[in-house]
Amino acid sequence: MASAGTPADQVGADGQVLSGTSRLVAWANFVKVAHTVFALPFAVVGMLLAARNHPFDWGKAAIAVLAFAAARFAAMGFNRIADREYDRRNPRTAARELPAGRMSLAEAWGLVAVAMLGFFALAAMLNPLCLALSPLALAWILSYSLSKRFTALCHLWLGVGTAMAPVGGYLAITGAWSTPWYLLVVLALGVAAWVAGFDVIYSLQDESFDREHGLSSAAVLLGAPGAVVLSRALHFIAVIALTVFAITADFGLWFYAGIGVAAALLIWEHRLVRPYDYARLDQAFFTMNGIIAAVVMLGAVVDAVA
Repeated sequence: MASAGTPADQVGADGQVLSGTSRLVAWANFVKVAHTVFALPFAVVGMLLAARNHPFDWGKAAIAVLAFAAARFAAMGFNRIADREYDRRNPRTAARELPAGRMSLAEAWGLVAVAMLGFFALAAMLNPLCLALSPLALAWILSYSLSKRFTALCHLWLGVGTAMAPVGGYLAITGAWSTPWYLLVVLALGVAAWVAGFDVIYSLQDESFDREHGLSSAAVLLGAPGAVVLSRALHFIAVIALTVFAITADFGLWFYAGIGVAAALLIWEHRLVRPYDYARLDQAFFTMNGIIAAVVMLGAVVDAVA
């Protein structure tokens, strides 16, 4: 539903879906598998950080990627289940699998249960620390689905959940926390602020709907202009945190280049979206942030092999 003063045709659609009628396509669209491009590259950054001082185990890396996929599937699936009634009422999301009737609630719960069990099994295959932390990680990312009901900090909740990807990638290889201890914290801060910033942008299109249904968001709390300012501040913090991380971890020129390109893309992203002008929101949200994650990862990869 459009915000006040927003033409309906400027409100972003619920895009990034695959075409087709198979169950695999339905499952992929159910959890927006295309959005994996946001977090998975940073899981790779975490693993590359670990490989700087620990032997790199390709088997563990593969298991870590599968664990990440299972956790994300469980979290997104639970989100769709928890929000199914809101999705049914929102014109932007009414075509999703559950409200549209293309998937039963029982099937959705079954997929989430399998993903959760798979995540725990894969964490156990990595090391004792990953197994011990796996219930806490899963509880956090699942509870995000309920956070919008009581706090405008839901964007940061999602950011922290996504920031677990690089931390998990590092722990999967090392089985221990980083030295110095704040190295992973700074990396997680950068990812959390980046994700929270673009989630604030994405939520602008639902400002009116959220107000009407008693849901919380930065746009509801601050209004669209204030939310845009908050998003810019969060992205500034993200660039600073990633730069501090690069300095602390002693990364080379290629990683700095990746951060520089990401910063330029964030500036361009904020030129695409202005309060009550959301015609290019989908481009700013998906395309731009997918490229940002990819270029930061590419910088880390090239730095590792150069």
